[in-house]
Amino acid sequence: MTLRSDFKRPRRVIVKIGSALLTGGGRGLDKPAIAAWVQQIAELRKQGIEVVLVSSGSVAEGMSRLGWKVRPKALHQLQAAASVGQMGLVQTYESLFQGHGLHTAQILLTHEDLSDRQRYLNARSTLNTLLELGVIPIINENDTVATDEIRFGDNDTLAALVANSIEADLLIILTDQSGLYERDPTVDPTARLVGQASINDPRLAEMVGESRSGLGRGGMITKLRAARLAARSGAGTLIACGREESVIMRLAAGESVGTYLTPDTDALIARKRWMAGQLKLKGSLFLDDGAVRVLRESGKSLLPIGVTGISGQFRRGDLVACLDRSGKEIARGLVNYDSEETRRIKGVPSTRIEELIGYVDEEELIHRDNLVLS
Repeated sequence: MTLRSDFKRPRRVIVKIGSALLTGGGRGLDKPAIAAWVQQIAELRKQGIEVVLVSSGSVAEGMSRLGWKVRPKALHQLQAAASVGQMGLVQTYESLFQGHGLHTAQILLTHEDLSDRQRYLNARSTLNTLLELGVIPIINENDTVATDEIRFGDNDTLAALVANSIEADLLIILTDQSGLYERDPTVDPTARLVGQASINDPRLAEMVGESRSGLGRGGMITKLRAARLAARSGAGTLIACGREESVIMRLAAGESVGTYLTPDTDALIARKRWMAGQLKLKGSLFLDDGAVRVLRESGKSLLPIGVTGISGQFRRGDLVACLDRSGKEIARGLVNYDSEETRRIKGVPSTRIEELIGYVDEEELIHRDNLVLS
């Protein structure tokens, strides 16, 4: 067994499984294969690794149940197939994970859910809460209600967006191919597998091709795009054949299986670089001396009690500046409450948040992972 020398044990993993794998090439759900993947995910949970499963297969399973041999092109037929197939998909996952003493949660998303800021933050909070509870979130695109304008187009992209939203450090994409090849191996059998490459390697774009299975909407090109998207938040991407024995366990352990596309920086640095350089400031928080000292010297979160004043109008999740008494910026970060709510809770202990605004989203006004010191 060969291990990747620069691989770090992941803390949070997104596992995406494609339609061709899940349905045995379109013949209906491959339950023995699914049971093997579920068992591996359960083992990762025992090791303390958090896992989110992004599963294709609803349309393909619906096609199988309805006796359709060719994927329909009409949107209403795709939606109907997804509705039928999602029932079998969820039932299968739920029963198999229950066998390992794990609860599951079904989450159906559209592109609109992750492009609208409020929906994005709500989805992010829900996923983080489920992971804290030890639940396995199972995510699929909401094909039943998606339209041509808002659909993701493939679950590889969906998986990468989920990786961004919850700061996963590893995206595993299981497919029916062994990984990314230098050339199309169905055309050139001598083509070599790319074991590892930087996501910024310009040669990667020349290596990818379109899907040929007719079941899913993604091909290797969508997997490369997904890897680039995941790398924006510092996540590495592994692309491997889902039919390999114990493939999820081996990938999570750093074994040299499939293709490993590495980001150019780690997750926390990438996130803070994004906040510092690409987001627009929407307001300011004025801090007392104690809060300034805590941020500068201890690297802790900003609590409401340390805020003495507010300027600007901002929404939950917006970027705000943190200023000392003289008006000098000492940090900036993503705020957990909007400007009106922040005005109500400034200067008070976190224990009074619910009393003052009616609910508690976070005890911190800005979490330390969402703070960048100036």
